[in-house]
Amino acid sequence: ISVRGVYQLISIRCLEHPLAADKLAQLRERTTDVPTFRRLVYELAIFLAIDCTQDLMTAPTSIETPVATTEVRRLSDTVTLVPILRAGLGMVEGVLQWIPSARVGHLGMYRNEETLKPVEYYANTPKDLDQDVVIVLDPMLATGGSANAALTVLKRRGAKRLKLVSLIAAPEGIAKVNEEHPDVALYTAAVDDHLNEKGYIVPGLGDAGDRIFGTL
Repeated sequence: ISVRGVYQLISIRCLEHPLAADKLAQLRERTTDVPTFRRLVYELAIFLAIDCTQDLMTAPTSIETPVATTEVRRLSDTVTLVPILRAGLGMVEGVLQWIPSARVGHLGMYRNEETLKPVEYYANTPKDLDQDVVIVLDPMLATGGSANAALTVLKRRGAKRLKLVSLIAAPEGIAKVNEEHPDVALYTAAVDDHLNEKGYIVPGLGDAGDRIFGTL
């Protein structure tokens, strides 16, 4: 879909599925409890994982079925997941359910509530990222600061085929990522209206990390 406003025209792949829409609606409810919120994040992550992996490469091979020898195609790409701590951790198990062979790195970023700028405090990723499809998991693409910082770090570490996956995204964050990393594919379950004066997505779903880990 496209997002148009005071920002330039941006292209982003937005998940369209009735079950995903229903799960997202439950996520947004302020009365949704922590265990249910975690489960919904896990389930939506599976939907997004399916959507963002449609272009992975496969290679032909021969196997034996119980009946005959046949030619099949097996995954030839290596996938590395990189959740942005801590909220991104809530999406990891859902994506691994779909891609159990994926490697997992970690990037620690938090948003300075005064400047709204990201602060990096931890980075641990596989060393050979240049051949991988690297999927960055960040539930909330708000200002785009943390996502851009993470993408910059990963490019410095050799990543070339990058995707950014978020539960929800704001037009401001989409524009920011598109400006600094136009080569990165964006995937989300919803594009929301705007950011408020505190940099939170509206209508949003609150603080994803706090709701996943019960630290409200």
